Amino acid sequence: MSLLIGALTLGFIFSLIALGVLISFRIFSFPDITADGSSTLGAALAAILLLNHVHPALATAAGFAGGFLAGALTGTLATKFRINGLLSGILVMTGLYSVNLRIMGRSNVSLLGAWTLANWADRAGGALLGKATLHFMGWEISAREASMLMAVILFILLAGAVMYAFFQTNLGTAMRATGDNAQMVRALGVNDDHMIILGLGVSNALVALGGALLAQYQGFADVQMGIGMVVWGLASAIIGEALVATRSLGLTIAGAVMGSVLFRLLVAIALRIGLNPNDLKLATAVFVFLALITPALLKRMGKLRAKQTAEASHA
Repeated sequence: MSLLIGALTLGFIFSLIALGVLISFRIFSFPDITADGSSTLGAALAAILLLNHVHPALATAAGFAGGFLAGALTGTLATKFRINGLLSGILVMTGLYSVNLRIMGRSNVSLLGAWTLANWADRAGGALLGKATLHFMGWEISAREASMLMAVILFILLAGAVMYAFFQTNLGTAMRATGDNAQMVRALGVNDDHMIILGLGVSNALVALGGALLAQYQGFADVQMGIGMVVWGLASAIIGEALVATRSLGLTIAGAVMGSVLFRLLVAIALRIGLNPNDLKLATAVFVFLALITPALLKRMGKLRAKQTAEASHA
């Protein structure tokens, strides 16, 4: 049961990365791979500040702000310097590797002994649930595991609600319109370059926030922890779109969260049945491949089935 609770907790934390990637890839159609560096940047900033006894909320906010600056830099390179979007992300991601090493001072930083949001959740859970082991459908769950999961779920619900409310504002609507039709937005007097810069900033801020929470949950920050975050986020968003089967903003956000949780559960199941951890990245690539081709295959099969039904009715 601990494996399941841990997978669910990580799935909800990674959903912040999925939401960030959703903004860049789905709303702006921008191939931004800055996320691989900004997720580590959020973790590095939060970890160092926590070790220097900064309040966990402020340390996490600093990670969020660092991710925003990284994304805004990518947007600036792409819009103001007219550098290819993919190359802009590569440049910033590459530079962030050294920046993250500078921030942490070494490749790995342990948060052992530091007071983190995980400790706050544990204390709150202890006050509400006590220290006894909980029983759920015949399974035993420790109060710490339950409190961490509930805290993360509440945090993601709040983040999703804020994101939904933001994209309903005039600014958020302008950003969505820029992704749909930049030429029309320019005709309305909106600076589409500024919208792209802001959108990528928000995207990577969410990714960095996920990295900051991940570091506090795992108890360490590592310079390599961001590798593959873009793939993870994109796969979660695609799975979520297949689950909700709609372009509605609210359901798309909910779908990205559900996709992240489901994706993490698939990874946990693969590890549980004996997958070699060294093959985890390969398994992730296979999951992403399946997530990419399955919706198109299902649509093609549906059209073929409808055609066969129509032909049978005419016969």
